[in-house]
Amino acid sequence: SIAILLYLARKFKTPDHWYPTDLQKRARVDEYLSWQHVNIRGKGSKLFLTKVLLPLLTGQPPPPEKLEGVTEELNIVLKQFEEKFLQDKPFIAGSEISLADLVALVELMQPVGAGYNLFEERPKLAEWRRQVEEAVGKQLFQEAHEGILNAKNL
Repeated sequence: SIAILLYLARKFKTPDHWYPTDLQKRARVDEYLSWQHVNIRGKGSKLFLTKVLLPLLTGQPPPPEKLEGVTEELNIVLKQFEEKFLQDKPFIAGSEISLADLVALVELMQPVGAGYNLFEERPKLAEWRRQVEEAVGKQLFQEAHEGILNAKNL
């Protein structure tokens, strides 16, 4: 949860870039963390549920119109994310990775795990993902997402 991440960042005095002391950068992180619940998380999870979990539970493929609708909802928030949060910066809060970037990419990996490559036609988003992975470490990133990336094989 967001509350736990913020608690850990404060308790263990993590490097400043994770949850910046600079008020403008921190406000950017807080803004994203507040926005993402019903947007990136909400729409990404909905696509994952529709495309992976519901067919697993019902034994039926999702209705095409339902899948199209949830995909369009996700595409709208991805556009907002690029325009409002990434803009022309490498990371959400500026030139360094923060908890906002980490949370964002983790949430976006659910639709990817469902087989929807949302980075394919979005070069800005793909470059941001590459930078986040690089900052975290590619091996750690892959280990952390191994389960979700194999979910479509259930």
